[in-house]
Amino acid sequence: MSEIKLSSRKAVVLLSGGLDSATCMAIAQAEGFEVYALSFDYQQRHTSELAAARRIAASMKAAVHQVMSIDLRCWGGSALTSDELAVPENREVDGQTVPVTYVPARNLIFLSFATAYAEVLDARDIFIGVNSVDYSGYPDCRPAFIKAFAEAARLGTCACDKGWKFNIHTPLQNLSKAQIIQKGIELGVDYSQTVSCYQADAQGRACGVCDSCLLRKAGFAAAGVSDPTSYR
Repeated sequence: MSEIKLSSRKAVVLLSGGLDSATCMAIAQAEGFEVYALSFDYQQRHTSELAAARRIAASMKAAVHQVMSIDLRCWGGSALTSDELAVPENREVDGQTVPVTYVPARNLIFLSFATAYAEVLDARDIFIGVNSVDYSGYPDCRPAFIKAFAEAARLGTCACDKGWKFNIHTPLQNLSKAQIIQKGIELGVDYSQTVSCYQADAQGRACGVCDSCLLRKAGFAAAGVSDPTSYR
């Protein structure tokens, strides 16, 4: 029992460098978990988010911060991994249509890496900042996917034979962007360190017109919180 108790205090947190993942990390820490942050250099268009992830991991004192390199640009299929596809600007974000910024199976890939890392750490808990309220309609952010993945993770690891399971935490799943920001402010998240823009420049300055920027700006406005984002 003592081994399980010890491992339950470790959690792998997927940290993109954006607003949601930083809030998710703060929630994990508030719940008493020792955070092992995991970020991905997948050859995405907005690489300045990785610099943001490193800042956040350092300032919020993650136990470890790993950056995995995988090349999703080799087959593209998304405006975030192909220069041939433009990032949509100033569109009405309805959450019903899957946009061209969706990276095929990205969260499936990321959670698979997180599961392997958690198994090595003897951790039972994984945090991911998915949301299905104020979001861009990505299928890998929906509750049905998370539930199915948790079962696949159990069946595909030693958890199945040893009689335990991974807990996939999605604390932001049913929160509006304003509620996420309010929660983060309560927990002391410094949102000026985060980068959410799909086409941020090398200095991390946001475009202000992509889906992610529009959702972020609207969230700060609805929360009644000054937007600390640096726009170019």
